[in-house]
Amino acid sequence: MPQINVTIDGKLYRMACGAGEEEHLTGLAESLGTRIGEMRKSFGEIGDMRLQVMAALTIADELAELRARHAALEAETAELRKAAEAAERNRAEDAARAADGIGRAAERIGQLADALGGSGVGKGGVAREVV
Repeated sequence: MPQINVTIDGKLYRMACGAGEEEHLTGLAESLGTRIGEMRKSFGEIGDMRLQVMAALTIADELAELRARHAALEAETAELRKAAEAAERNRAEDAARAADGIGRAAERIGQLADALGGSGVGKGGVAREVV
């Protein structure tokens, strides 16, 4: 397991991480260090531990908000999928009804063509002279 040194708020820490995660852990440490530095500017010297706890709570709050937003987006996605599936079912039903109607119309046209076949209209709808 690789070990790296990270600096958080001016203090060096030796950390272990999974192989290939060194850069990610370094970035997280830099982000936390930046957050603590910003809080130090806002609140002054209130103690290292207190600043670290405040930074951790701020990050935990952001995580909770993101989790809630993620859950809401998952619920919305599920609703949209249901709506899309219902729309697809309706489209398929509409297409089946249209195909059925076209089939009935074609049958009726065929019947009319047959009926007109003896009344002066020849094959292909060409008029012929009736003597």
